Amino acid sequence: DVQLVESGGGSVQAGGSLRLSCTISGYTLSKDWCMAWFRQAPGKERDWVATDNGVGTTYYGDSVKGRFTISQDNDKNTMYLQMDSLQPDDAGMYYCAAHLRSGGACYASAPLFPFWGQGTQVTVS
Repeated sequence: DVQLVESGGGSVQAGGSLRLSCTISGYTLSKDWCMAWFRQAPGKERDWVATDNGVGTTYYGDSVKGRFTISQDNDKNTMYLQMDSLQPDDAGMYYCAAHLRSGGACYASAPLFPFWGQGTQVTVS
């Protein structure tokens, strides 16, 4: 079974940094998988944050571009999200998600991801 487990959330002051991890079991990170981070604030929809397409290209939402960095360590089968210059609007539950690549494209829409972690909370004050 595919399992994604996030960790690394916490509480930081505005301007601070956190690094989230997503440990993967049940499959091996490779070019066949698209990996992404989403976040959800209370009462809001789950928003796409960033994607690593498994073949060396990363994509970011406009609100995090230049501040967040998504990466993968294939040896550890783990994905990361380095978050710098955190602001209160960045607070929420952060989820990692995965889908098998289809037709060469990675999705940015939550309903199209079949695999999810349980989330890790980020608080920014």
